[in-house]
Amino acid sequence: MLRWTVIFIILAIIAGIFGFGGIAAGAVDIARVLFFIFIVLFVISLVTGRKKV
Repeated sequence: MLRWTVIFIILAIIAGIFGFGGIAAGAVDIARVLFFIFIVLFVISLVTGRKKV
């Protein structure tokens, strides 16, 4: 999921450089959502931790 976040951030930067405002805004929104989902899943995995048997 982090890979998708990075891909959309790069896409937003490239679109912003070339002046495609709508495409850049859409890519930024997608990247932001994926980033927050990644952070939430990361925090949950830290809290639950790996169970040792």
